[in-house]
Amino acid sequence: MDKTVAMLLGFKTELKLNNHQRTQLAKHCGVARHAWNWGLALTKNILDHNKANPAEKLKFPTAIDLHVLLVKMVKSQYPWYYEVSKCSPQWALKQLAEAWKRAFKKTSKPPKFKRKGRSDSFTLDGSIAVDHFWVKVTKLGKLKTYERLPCAVKPKSVTISRTADRWFISFRQEVEPIETVKKLEVVGVDLGINALATLSTGEMIAGAKSYCSAEKKLARLQWLHRHKIKGSNNHCKAMKQIARLHRRIANIRKDTLHKLTTYLAKNHGTVVIEDLNVSGMMKNGKLAKAIADMGFYEFRRQLTYKCQLYGSRLEVVSRWMPSSKTCSNCGHVKESLSLSERTFQCEECGFELDRDWNAAIILKNAAS
Repeated sequence: MDKTVAMLLGFKTELKLNNHQRTQLAKHCGVARHAWNWGLALTKNILDHNKANPAEKLKFPTAIDLHVLLVKMVKSQYPWYYEVSKCSPQWALKQLAEAWKRAFKKTSKPPKFKRKGRSDSFTLDGSIAVDHFWVKVTKLGKLKTYERLPCAVKPKSVTISRTADRWFISFRQEVEPIETVKKLEVVGVDLGINALATLSTGEMIAGAKSYCSAEKKLARLQWLHRHKIKGSNNHCKAMKQIARLHRRIANIRKDTLHKLTTYLAKNHGTVVIEDLNVSGMMKNGKLAKAIADMGFYEFRRQLTYKCQLYGSRLEVVSRWMPSSKTCSNCGHVKESLSLSERTFQCEECGFELDRDWNAAIILKNAAS
């Protein structure tokens, strides 16, 4: 990577809103969700028609085609479309078109219908101004923030989202790569369930296990939610309590992963990890909860861009390499190693070591 070239990073912070602004943001989310669901229903009908009538195939609409149809067919029926910015439904259809492209390439699953109160968000573009503690966007005016913003940034678009009862704004900014002094040239990292990461230096980093620690409280809140009258104020309050707890669980997990990935990228020249089949591991019913609680996929995602940011190199070893079965002392490969065996014992040289530490050393030695 050319270290003189700036890279794009996302910046996300919480908004400081009044009740009127919260209502306006909720309206924008509702319009974006309605446009997405309308476009998804239309595209699914076209795909079903093309499948049933191969001789009379209809052209699959692009994002521009969907927006033209939306203006002609939908906006006239729903006047509340004019109460929000036109960018909100327009970006929703753009994102729907991108979701279908990924689905056709089989890099992701087909898009699904959106539900109110779950992953509410919308995107705006146009004239956007950023100052120390506010962002000015079209139709909404100035939105205050709790955190100081980078004033030098002039984003072309911003995304506003809701998590539980809090609103956040995010945009991309250009950041110059940061050169840091590396304490170690190469480090191998073995991910696990008991310890989130075991380094080839012998250091073990414990996982947050935020879901396991909050599981009983979450079950209690969900039980109370089930026994409320649907649509009542108490029912809505119970939903907010559950959403707040989920937000807390996710924030604790992200905090642990951010600290670990920053430490690895800043202090090591080359970081070696294994290409784990996370989706396949999640099919194990006994370990799926513990694996999801660790956040293996998020760990690799963060480590990928942070290694670029701090001038490190990330090397990913093939998942078929027997790192857990190979002796780091003599190189002998064992025929089998059960999950219950937490200590690696070599049959050839009699070497003994913690299995995760041994695997991390093997990953380090595999660095090209």
